[in-house]
Amino acid sequence: MNTHAMDTVANVIPTLRYRDAPAAIDWLCRAFGFDRHLVVPGEDDSIAHAQLVFGKGMIMLGSARDDAFGRHLNPPHDLGGSGTQGACLIVADADAHYARAVAAGAQIVYDIKDEDYGGRSYSCLDPEGHLWSFGTYDPWA
Repeated sequence: MNTHAMDTVANVIPTLRYRDAPAAIDWLCRAFGFDRHLVVPGEDDSIAHAQLVFGKGMIMLGSARDDAFGRHLNPPHDLGGSGTQGACLIVADADAHYARAVAAGAQIVYDIKDEDYGGRSYSCLDPEGHLWSFGTYDPWA
């Protein structure tokens, strides 16, 4: 019996925190092609909660804050620049996506290349140090 699967669009949704969440939302949409699904403003120009979609995927994010949840989730720059996880997103055209991300100022950490296992991919950091990987390899295909 599979107790973890549900009939939903996506049942794994990464969650991130940003020091400047309003700027991060704008940048993620411009640089990577996310779309705003829901954005809930908080106090003092913060974001209480946001949901951004990318195809069938979603991320949730909010402003970094010192609360019960926030003490377990910090922006990489608050941890010396190193994150503990990254997100991999499937795109139709890795070269076009790469050009869009570079034009928006993404810091490329693994340049675009053809992978031995198939597909073409690259990895970059967003302005607050979160690691993102984009490629054409589809593990479901």
